[in-house]
Order: sequence, then structure tokens, then C-alpha cells
Amino acid sequence: MSAVGLVGLAFLPEYLPNHFVGIIISVVVYAVGSGLIEVLVSPIVEACPFDNKDSVMSLLHSFYCWGTVCVVFLSTLFFGIFGIENWRILACVWAMLPFYNVYNFMTCPIERLIDEGKGLKIKELFITPMFWLFMILMIGAGASEASMAQWASAYVESALGFSKNIGDITGPCMFAVSMGISRVIYGKYGQKINLTNFMLGSGVLCLICYLFAAVSANPILGLAGCIICGFSVGIMWPGTISVASSKMPLGGTGLFALLAMGGDLGASIGPGVVGTVTQRANDNMKAGMFVGCIFPIVLIASLCFMKFFIAKKKV
Repeated sequence: MSAVGLVGLAFLPEYLPNHFVGIIISVVVYAVGSGLIEVLVSPIVEACPFDNKDSVMSLLHSFYCWGTVCVVFLSTLFFGIFGIENWRILACVWAMLPFYNVYNFMTCPIERLIDEGKGLKIKELFITPMFWLFMILMIGAGASEASMAQWASAYVESALGFSKNIGDITGPCMFAVSMGISRVIYGKYGQKINLTNFMLGSGVLCLICYLFAAVSANPILGLAGCIICGFSVGIMWPGTISVASSKMPLGGTGLFALLAMGGDLGASIGPGVVGTVTQRANDNMKAGMFVGCIFPIVLIASLCFMKFFIAKKKV
């Protein structure tokens, strides 16, 4: 579905009366495919017999960052050489990657997290208070990550005055690099680090980065806030999955799917809120970033509640 959606992006708009409808259909198709991949890969890795699964989970999710860097950098390079009018060719080129992953999924050995029929059902998850805390944490993580990642290029261009090509490289690309570094560091040294404390410290750093981007009059500090924000949110998504999996071992793939849905919900709400506020403030990107501070605040509050529940051994 990911591959078909990307190929459809290149051709479908030309065969429909409304080009925009063709683009939306293609986006929905490859979004369903990528969403399924995200839901499936985490429990596959969680089921593997690793000694330190939260570190491995963080390392796994770091490849999302390296993939983002490759897409941004290589796409920018392609447009610089061949022109942006040839974007349809690029869509077909990128479709080769999920086509190759069809083979990977066909040959990958997959173990079950729990025996069939022994996991918690969706209804049982919904009546578990800690599950909702993890969901709120995932929504905050998704919103904090995506709001900065998706608007970083526009922020660098409008608020800091850089060109689009420079904005793409210094904005989302450097954001992804710093996020990947965070996940690799925890992947390597995770056994020596308290995951919850690391996530809490990252949440505080994330809030500081949003404030830098929102109120700093110095362009360098604003850009630093964008880039370092990637480092601060790096552990949130995989860290929440790891903690939820360890505290709710019978959650099974349903838990992973719902947590991923929560993260995606935040990743859609967050950029939407930032964009709406920016537009209503006469395209003032800093105003949007200031309102975006609410997302790391939600992260910090959720993590404090989680530490309280764990300390009281209520989970």
C-alpha cells in the first residue's frame, strides 16, 4: 500500500478531473501502509529475545530519523539537479523502497508477543487507567515531535529568513539528525540510564526549545531551539512504547496499535494547531510555536503522573 500510494501520487492526479482529489487518495493509501508498518515493526522487535528491549526499541526508531534525513537530503538534491517539476519521477523512485520491504516482510521470522487468545482485549485496555495515561503521553509525544518537525522548514524560512533549500536542510533535516542521535545514545547506553527520568528531562528540554523558537529575538537561538527539539523528543515515542509494554505485558499487538494511533493523533492535531494559530496571527510562525508549548507541558505532566503511579506500585 505504501508503494502503490507513492506511485499513485505520480499518476493518479493526472487521470482525475480534480488533481487535488488524486493527491489526497494517494496520500491516504500510502499513509495506511506506513501506519500498518509502524504498528507491526515494534511488536516484532519487542518479541525478539533481547536483554535490553527498551534500548533496542530506541535504536529501531532511530532509523525513522535516518530515513527522514535521507528523504529530505536526497529529495532536495534531486530537485536541485533535475528541477522540482520532475517530482513525479522522485515519487516513483521512493516507491522502490516499500516494494523492497514487501520481500523483507515475506521472509522476516516473526514471533508472537503472547500466546493467541491470552492478550488483553481492546475493551479491557480501555478500562485500564494506566493505558489512558500512556495514550495521553503518546499524543503529547506525537504532537511535540510533529509540530516542530513539520513546521521547522517554514519557521526557518519565514521567521529566520533562509531560502527554501536551506530551510529544508537546516530545519526538518537537522531536527531528524538530532532526534536520531538521541535514540542512538539511548540505544547504546540505555542499560545505564533510568528511562523515565531520561524522558522527563527530555520533556523539560523540549519545552525550553519551543520557548526559544517562540520568543527568542536571536535567529541563531531560534534555529538551535528547532534543532535541539529533535533531540528532546527522540526518546518519547519509543520510550513510551517500551514502558507500556513492560507495565502491560498482556497488551499484545492491540496495545501497540492503539499507542501508535495515539501518537499519530497527536502528530495530526499538533501541526494543525500550530498552523491555524500561525495563520490567524498574520502568518506569525513564532505565535504558532508559542501555542505549541502546550504539547511538551502535556508530556511533562503525563510523565510526572507515570512516575507517581510507578513509585506507588499501582502499575
